[in-house]
Amino acid sequence: MTSARFPRQARVRAPAEFERVFKQGRRTAAPMLALHWLPDAAPPRLGLAVSRKVDPRAVGRNRIKRVLRDAFRRLRGRLAPGAYVVVARAPARQADNAALRAAFEQVLSRAGALPARTVAGTMPADLAPSPPSSTTPARPGG
Repeated sequence: MTSARFPRQARVRAPAEFERVFKQGRRTAAPMLALHWLPDAAPPRLGLAVSRKVDPRAVGRNRIKRVLRDAFRRLRGRLAPGAYVVVARAPARQADNAALRAAFEQVLSRAGALPARTVAGTMPADLAPSPPSSTTPARPGG
């Protein structure tokens, strides 16, 4: 079983790192979240900024951070390498957990950090059956 912890190497922690991501990174926003992404060679790392303006109660701020950390943990294997800093905005306070996750995926996709999901089917193209050829006899009654 894998650990549910969020290891230190998966976090943006130092103020200098936050500053660098804010100054040099790409920025994408949605009504609930703003994403600053600085692509680099390191594995994906997450930094969170949820101020008292978003929610004056610590319980509310911690819920937002917990949901975003969990969403990042689940998506981490699909993300492009780099440092991600998510800044929560006031509408995040009223959003439920599913809406926060959806907004997070939306800004990641918009930034180009999360590849688009393929909805064509469940079977890879190289294993999919080939279409019938013109030499195949037609079925009776059809």
